[in-house]
Amino acid sequence: MPGREDLWSISLARIAIAALWLLHFLPLSWLARIGRVLGFILYLSAAKRRRIGRINLRLCFPELDGRARERLLRRHFAAIAQSLLDRGVLWWSSEARIRACVRVEGQEHMDAVRGRPVIWLAPHFVGLDMGGVRISADYRVVSIYSKQKNPLFDALFLRGRMRLGAPVLLSRQDGVRAVVRALKAGMPFYYLPDMDYGPRDAIFVPFFGVPAATITGMSRLARLSGAVVVPCVTRQRPDGKGYVVRFYPPWEGYPSDDLEADTRRMNAFVEERVREMPAQYHWLHKRFKTRPAGESGLYEGIKKNTRRGGG
Repeated sequence: MPGREDLWSISLARIAIAALWLLHFLPLSWLARIGRVLGFILYLSAAKRRRIGRINLRLCFPELDGRARERLLRRHFAAIAQSLLDRGVLWWSSEARIRACVRVEGQEHMDAVRGRPVIWLAPHFVGLDMGGVRISADYRVVSIYSKQKNPLFDALFLRGRMRLGAPVLLSRQDGVRAVVRALKAGMPFYYLPDMDYGPRDAIFVPFFGVPAATITGMSRLARLSGAVVVPCVTRQRPDGKGYVVRFYPPWEGYPSDDLEADTRRMNAFVEERVREMPAQYHWLHKRFKTRPAGESGLYEGIKKNTRRGGG
């Protein structure tokens, strides 16, 4: 039988899901306003994530003073909160509304590679799910799915990602062969390789000038499958009225014979997009957790129950 804490967690999840269901009827511009309030509440209450964000921003934007970085962090919490509220649109709104909320740009770049295996490089911006679900209405997509700890939210995340276009969702345990088979079968691979997944299959290349453990999977998959890389980036519109998912020109000369150069190229591209919309990148993830041999950890001392105001 579930313990008292488990029952309390399930009850809170049900309340949150009910609130999201009610809110999904509102226009996105209203959700954006509510998201700014919710984001400020999260900024005040999520002390551990707040400290992680501060460390990441200090490492990546040393040219900004402390006040500017703190303003950026508050904007990031607001962007995250808005994206969380917008999940209700993905989970319960019609396909027509989703298409209207998420505009697609750069379709000519996908037309240029028609008939070829395609890897979509999709960095971790807050609109990631909105863009992924939207383009799955036009393409049968394959992607990697990470199971959520809460079973109620796990079911909803799966429902949201599976609603349109019958995408194929693989776990990391399915391995490279399953992805290569899907690519060769003509399914674009919505790939999210820009986080710290540990030292396995990773090398250290710069991200904002900081050595970052970065997986080399995109270069290896492109070589194994003969796929072309077409970056696919989703932005929250600044007016709060939706999202824009944009395809970029296919990469020429990729993969090369230099795995490190390929991985550097990926990080450099992501960094360029981050500088265009710094508040929308996922700064609350420990991007620099894995360190080169001999280096101390950058997030030491951050505990789950860090008190508000610390760090």
